[in-house]
Amino acid sequence: MGKITFYEDRGFQGRRFECSSDHPNLQPYLSRCNSIRVDSGCWMLYERPDYQGPQYFLRRGDYPDHQQWLGLSDAVRSCRLIPQVEQTGSHRLRLYEREDHQGHMMELSEDCSCIQDRFHRAEVRSLHVLEGCWVLYEMPNYRGRQYLLRPQEYRRSHDWGATDAKAGSLRRVVDLY
Repeated sequence: MGKITFYEDRGFQGRRFECSSDHPNLQPYLSRCNSIRVDSGCWMLYERPDYQGPQYFLRRGDYPDHQQWLGLSDAVRSCRLIPQVEQTGSHRLRLYEREDHQGHMMELSEDCSCIQDRFHRAEVRSLHVLEGCWVLYEMPNYRGRQYLLRPQEYRRSHDWGATDAKAGSLRRVVDLY
């Protein structure tokens, strides 16, 4: 179970909406979102309805303004609760230098703050998430656009929502609390 509360104004003020599951359209409940409190679970926020547009990963904690979750604006239009792997569960994914799982393959089971330093590759053209959920960041050190990766095959960068093959860092989705 997860619990997240959205507030229209900064500092947890103004109209609010509590949510405990996936929600494809938050527009009827909030006109904008300037602060968030995550009581439990890990969440992915989307700037557009139906889980579209820029994505933002949030763990348990307080986010008093949209810049705290690296939001570019106060638009949060949908959200997803990310399923958690048991504490003893593992995370594994494979990265490929070419589309359709071709070319050099690299495997990860831990967070990677810089894909280029670790694998000497600046681009990842396909992925296969074997276990657990991950967040892919387009820049090193967990910065830039974010993409939620669930267990499945991603044959090209468009499959995970990217317009190019930039992959800077990867983080396992784990509720640290």
